[in-house]
Amino acid sequence: SNQANATAYWKENLRYLLILLAFGFWFPMSGILFKDALNAIKIGGFPLGFWFAQQGSIYVFVILIFVYVRLMNKLDKKYGYDEE
Repeated sequence: SNQANATAYWKENLRYLLILLAFGFWFPMSGILFKDALNAIKIGGFPLGFWFAQQGSIYVFVILIFVYVRLMNKLDKKYGYDEE
């Protein structure tokens, strides 16, 4: 049925969102939690812990946007919501 199809679609969508948001939260937090170990490594003159928490977070969130778009395009095709 149409309602069951829509419910399954949103459940899978929410699962994708939670996984991507968890990774988006974990990446910058790892720079903070493990900063002493990460700061022993330098990237472009900056400690790796700083890079994870600042610049790296921006890159990760942009990548997560593209991953989400790709996942949603596949999900739309799977459930017949794509525009062809």
